[in-house]
Amino acid sequence: ETTDDGVESDDRKATIVIEHLIQASDVAHTMQHWYIYKKWNERFFMECYGAYKEGRADLDPSTNWYKSEIGFFDYYVIPLAKKLQSCGVFGVSSHEYLNYATANRDEWVREGEALVQRFLATFEEESSN
Repeated sequence: ETTDDGVESDDRKATIVIEHLIQASDVAHTMQHWYIYKKWNERFFMECYGAYKEGRADLDPSTNWYKSEIGFFDYYVIPLAKKLQSCGVFGVSSHEYLNYATANRDEWVREGEALVQRFLATFEEESSN
């Protein structure tokens, strides 16, 4: 809803900010320190890979995990971090979410393929015990 002068209403702006916050809460690990991102990424991988191994999922997530994470950063996480920064809801620390998201994406590009292999090895090791 806009006013006669074309400005969005405060209610509409608040709704947009809340939507961004809800989206961010689901992927907050991607906008935090590398250690946090890596920890939660591994846990999610293990959950998905376990479902595949148990026959509860049709696709082996390990085949596309590396590339999918890059796309996830490029098309969802980083644009969302930019929206959070532009709405200014976190004040002076808003830039940190974008910085962490970009840094994690870059680190994933460098380390992601090896990490997926490590995730697989860990899964197999834990499954054999």
